[in-house]
Amino acid sequence: MEQPRTRPPQARPRRTAPLPPQAQGGQDGAVPSGESATVYRAAGGGPAPGRRPLRFPNPRLTGRGSGLFCIAAMLVFGSLDQLLFGGSPAVYGVLFLLASGLTAVWVRGADLVTAPVVVPIAFAVGIVPISEGTGGFGQQVMGVATTLAMSAIWLYGGTLITGVLVTVRKVRLMARRAAVRRAGGRQPSAAQSSSQAPGPRRRTA
Repeated sequence: MEQPRTRPPQARPRRTAPLPPQAQGGQDGAVPSGESATVYRAAGGGPAPGRRPLRFPNPRLTGRGSGLFCIAAMLVFGSLDQLLFGGSPAVYGVLFLLASGLTAVWVRGADLVTAPVVVPIAFAVGIVPISEGTGGFGQQVMGVATTLAMSAIWLYGGTLITGVLVTVRKVRLMARRAAVRRAGGRQPSAAQSSSQAPGPRRRTA
């Protein structure tokens, strides 16, 4: 008897999802290689995963730390002014404005009052290198006093900038605390909500 012929099973073509237009190689439909796809993903929108955006330093200094920072900065600025510009009061004044602003911004919220106090002290300490006094201690003191009198406008300006910045930060801090208190008063706690929730009603016959 003849055995019936059996046809070998034919492999069915697998259906694959169409590639997105980013993975297609253009109008001819060529798929890019692995290197090209990697380059495309790197060149696409968004920064690389390993990179971080540059941020301006924003430390929080204590009252003592802000005073030491301002004094050290003005000593360095005064020495550089004497070395590079021959002790110019205008250059020293501009640098003092910069140091005053940074001190007012970097001091922490609990020590905002100390910033307007340490700024004039730092100005007087940093002005020693550019003072015109030479010789003994008395002449040095007279030179510092003379330079302070000539640079009083810079001293007042830096102190005013520090006071304004500190006041703005204080007002914002108080407004933020008030907003937190209002938000906390509106939201009842879990214990209060559970105690105020009505219990199950009992059916009466």
